[in-house]
Amino acid sequence: MINTFFFGLYPYICLTVFLVGSLYRFERGQYTWRSQSSQLLRRGQLRWGSNLFHLGILTILGGHIVGLLTPVVVWEALGISHTFKQLMAMSVGGVAGVFCYIGLVLLLHRRLSDSRIRKTSSFGDIAVLFLLLVQLTLGLCTIAVSAQHLDGSEMVKLMNWAQHVVTFRGGAADFVADVSIVFKMHLVLGMSIFLVFPFTRFVHVWSAPIWYVGRQGYQIVRARRSR
Repeated sequence: MINTFFFGLYPYICLTVFLVGSLYRFERGQYTWRSQSSQLLRRGQLRWGSNLFHLGILTILGGHIVGLLTPVVVWEALGISHTFKQLMAMSVGGVAGVFCYIGLVLLLHRRLSDSRIRKTSSFGDIAVLFLLLVQLTLGLCTIAVSAQHLDGSEMVKLMNWAQHVVTFRGGAADFVADVSIVFKMHLVLGMSIFLVFPFTRFVHVWSAPIWYVGRQGYQIVRARRSR
């Protein structure tokens, strides 16, 4: 029953709150729809921490989406074996995870060590950083577990689980019933991040200026030079 709840029902609870909650906050609290940057208070450490964090987290998210949601038959049609795919996920995910981890530690240290930034930080600002740090730690721990069975058996189970969830097919929980506890904790905490997403600064992800890359005009910014 516990397995069925967390891996059969809980994903839909989290996705529903994620979508409906984001829409509600956009409609009712647009003033809070921002990243709440503290760049003006301390810029140097933020630059390194933010860049490393975003580089790592975007690579991890992209890898999870492609790796989990691409059907197994597609990988087989491309001639990519389960072992090679798992090794690729471990190596790329490991490097991206280290970058993200360093970035998160820098951001946490900056927010906790600077009295001005700490005073302007809410409980949620600090809590989400710790939440991501725990989730990232679990993700890095899965690499050690995956290295013990390079045949990709557990990887395929996780793929089947994710694909059954997003396509609303029954029996999704059965695929992860016997996977390692580390994977289960990583999945549950990952879904919980979607659950709290609408109530944190994470909502600014929806407003990422991706369109800026292809826009026709350019904004010219000139630095003020001292005489």
